Amino acid sequence: MAKPETRAYSSYSRDALLLLAQMIRRARIERKLTAQELADRAGISRGLLQRIERGDPGCAIGAVFETAAIVGVRLFDADQPTMATQISAHGSTLALLPKSVRHSVAKVKDDF
Repeated sequence: MAKPETRAYSSYSRDALLLLAQMIRRARIERKLTAQELADRAGISRGLLQRIERGDPGCAIGAVFETAAIVGVRLFDADQPTMATQISAHGSTLALLPKSVRHSVAKVKDDF
């Protein structure tokens, strides 16, 4: 039995989850994989895969990303070697974030 949803999600988040869920399900069907076969390959239960394909926001993001990767759904515009280079060059995942959330490199003058 699923836990009751206690957290409110924005419509943007719900729409993004549904879109990703539909992409994963469509890719699984196009590859002629059963739900059990994909679940076995991803190392998750069939029930969790069904929740992922419904767009349940309570699913672990790692399980969602692994499932998407197995069926070939691209999560980012960059290819894998490019992402690995960007992550290692910055020492973190800042390369995947928009520039507006990066720390400013300008020194703040706080002399009074």
